[in-house]
Amino acid sequence: MKRFHFILRALMLGAMLVAAPAAIVRAQGAATGSPMLLPVDETPLTVERDGKVIATFDIEVADSPTERSRGLMFRDVFPDDRAMLFVFEKTRPVAFWMQNTPRPLDMLFILPDGELSSIAADTTPFSVEGVPSKEAVRYVLEINAGLSARYGLKPGDLFVHPTISAGERQ
Repeated sequence: MKRFHFILRALMLGAMLVAAPAAIVRAQGAATGSPMLLPVDETPLTVERDGKVIATFDIEVADSPTERSRGLMFRDVFPDDRAMLFVFEKTRPVAFWMQNTPRPLDMLFILPDGELSSIAADTTPFSVEGVPSKEAVRYVLEINAGLSARYGLKPGDLFVHPTISAGERQ
C-alpha cells in the first residue's frame, strides 16, 4: 500500500511539472502585453436584414475561457473587415471590460438564434468598467468602433455563421 501511494504521488507531481510550464507561458503572455492571435475562421460571418446581407466580417472565434478572457487585449491593429466572436456555453447575462485594450470597440450582444439584442458603441479603451448585455445572450461580436453606425446595425438584425447556427440547437 505504501508503494501504491508513493507511485500515485510521483504521478501527480509529474503531471504538475508537465502542466506548469504551459500555465506560466499563458500568464507571461498576459503579463507582458502580447496579443492573442486566433486563426481566422474559414467561413465569414454575415449580418442580414430583410433577407439581404448588410455586413460581412472575417472572424476569430474565442470559445474557451482563456480566449474569452484575453479577447482583443493588446491588439493595436485590427482590420475593419475583421471581428472577434465570443461564444459562451450557455445563454446568460454577460459583461465585458476594455482593460489592456488600446482601441475603442463596438460590442454587439447576440441572442442564441443570431438576433442582435443590443449594441455598446464606441467603448472606452483601457476601461475596467463593465459593459453589460441588456439581457441574456450566447454571443458577443467585437468590431472596431464606428462600424455599427457605418453599417446601420440595429437590434433585430440577424447574424449568420455556422457557430451561431450550432448554438441555436443547444
